[in-house]
Amino acid sequence: MSEERILWGAGTSRTIRAHWALHELGLKYERRPIQPRTGETQTAEFTALNARQKIPLLQDNGFVITESAAIVTYLSDAYGRPHNRLVPEDVRERARCLEWCFFVISELDATSLYVMRRHGDLRHIYGEAPTANEAAAAYFQKQMRTVERALDDGRRYVLGDHFSAADMLLSTCVSWAVRYGVPVAAKVIGYNAGITARQAYAHALESNKPPAADAC
Repeated sequence: MSEERILWGAGTSRTIRAHWALHELGLKYERRPIQPRTGETQTAEFTALNARQKIPLLQDNGFVITESAAIVTYLSDAYGRPHNRLVPEDVRERARCLEWCFFVISELDATSLYVMRRHGDLRHIYGEAPTANEAAAAYFQKQMRTVERALDDGRRYVLGDHFSAADMLLSTCVSWAVRYGVPVAAKVIGYNAGITARQAYAHALESNKPPAADAC
């Protein structure tokens, strides 16, 4: 049976997570590099797949799933092997990984960085709110204490000795914060340099380019 795997979405810190997972797992897929707020997520075809009109979205042999963290988890569960699994099988290790993933998505991404995006890059839509941006940046730094404490023992990955979905999600947020000029501890910068040196990340960066970038 032939496989049909399509990833919709490109150009954002959230879409690169799905591309990254596919490359970490060595999976072939077709790119549909649509972008947010271009009208591409509002077509009848895409809305039929996701009424929320959000990217990324993965179609995997008839199965449709959205939300970057959910896509990464699904791909790991469906296709991961002992050498490249992104979410551990062991119940407690899995719980610890998901704890990190939920923390990153809720506290670093949605509550902090996306607030800054809404009132920074997207201020023409949501309006300027410098106080909200300052508060979000301060909140991000406060929440990053958890990351700094975890890295105090010199570990390479947040779970200890193995790379996981938690590192993927955290890394995208650290890179996002650096782009926004939010101060990040040196130990976290060093950690992120190691994570983004992975070959799969380099491939994901290329895959995550929107069409305009491809043409440059």
